[in-house]
Amino acid sequence: MSDWGPVFVSLVLFVLLTPGLLFQLPGRSRCVEFGNFQTSAAAVLIHSLLYFAFICVLLLAIKVHLCLLCKVMAADWGPVVISVVLFVLLSPGLLFQLPAKGRVVAFGSMQTSGLSILVHTIIFFGLITIFLLAIGVHIYSG
Repeated sequence: MSDWGPVFVSLVLFVLLTPGLLFQLPGRSRCVEFGNFQTSAAAVLIHSLLYFAFICVLLLAIKVHLCLLCKVMAADWGPVVISVVLFVLLSPGLLFQLPAKGRVVAFGSMQTSGLSILVHTIIFFGLITIFLLAIGVHIYSG
């Protein structure tokens, strides 16, 4: 039976912690800026660390699962590693922004928009679903 818990948790955290959507830490001119649709390498690093911390708590400590017949085994680091890597790679504006202002794609623009966040979230959902449910990537500790 498929466990949608890691997919759901990863997706919600991706949206909530995307730099520039709700907040950006550090901001460009302040310590924290809210809803500025900007990003930077430092902000992606800080938000990635926050993402890692939250996903570890939710998936490893609290063990969020969304299935009826899931057999809980040892700590599975697969969803944590895959989702953190995808969070960094798909943070709008860091490596690329799809769509960008005035063009289809921009590389390293350090900007984002509501539409870019939506498109990157859809890509994130597709990839995390493939890695966790279709392929079934697992990394067990201990």
